[in-house]
Amino acid sequence: MAIEVFNRYENKYLLDSNAYRTFYLALLEYMELDDYNKQHEFYSITNLYYDTEHNALIRNSLAKPKYKEKLRLRAYGTPGREAKVYLEIKKKVLGLVNKRRTALKLHEAYDFVRTGAEPVFQEYMNRQVLQEITYFLRQYELQPKLYLGYDRKALFCKNNRDLRITFDTNIRCRRHDLLLEHGNYGEALLEPGQWLMEVKAEKTIPMWLSRLLSEHQMYRTSFSKYGNEYKKMLKNSKTERESALYA
Repeated sequence: MAIEVFNRYENKYLLDSNAYRTFYLALLEYMELDDYNKQHEFYSITNLYYDTEHNALIRNSLAKPKYKEKLRLRAYGTPGREAKVYLEIKKKVLGLVNKRRTALKLHEAYDFVRTGAEPVFQEYMNRQVLQEITYFLRQYELQPKLYLGYDRKALFCKNNRDLRITFDTNIRCRRHDLLLEHGNYGEALLEPGQWLMEVKAEKTIPMWLSRLLSEHQMYRTSFSKYGNEYKKMLKNSKTERESALYA
């Protein structure tokens, strides 16, 4: 069954290229590459984020409440309309991230969110998650708001597969042409040479990782891809209004 359920803590770090290379090499003593990354340096993740007309979900998230939630559609690479994708609810409660997702075909996912009507059940779907998403859709009037893609390298701990570290780069986004099948392009979110590292663990991280983070002077940061894109959009809109005012 194409369903993944995660309950974990996620800590994020912004790195430059030198810090990425140095820390990545240090991790290889304890971790191994994701199976796909053993053959390809990166794999592409593409997302479509949904929100209300007035961006209630991301505005609430940026207010840093104890509980927040969002809905996104995720694919690996650029999917066709018959390709399998994942529609997922991501919640965060007091720092603990819960992610529940189900596989759908791309056109099924589009129709589900647009109409609120569950697709005809297929064995690759998860009935429980479909019901949860249906409830979510009844709570909010959602529309596609942001396309966001990036290139990822992922590692798993050799002794504990629950510990995962990912490196994302070339984060790109757009607020037009909001269809996953239309290609993986957009405006850069980070400066050239910047990387976003995420440490994902169900429990506390091991001592060896704490030591490495300290030795390499890695400091946690609060960084939401969707949140930072939204703040950047607001800043650009303000600048454009001011330029028009004084033109």
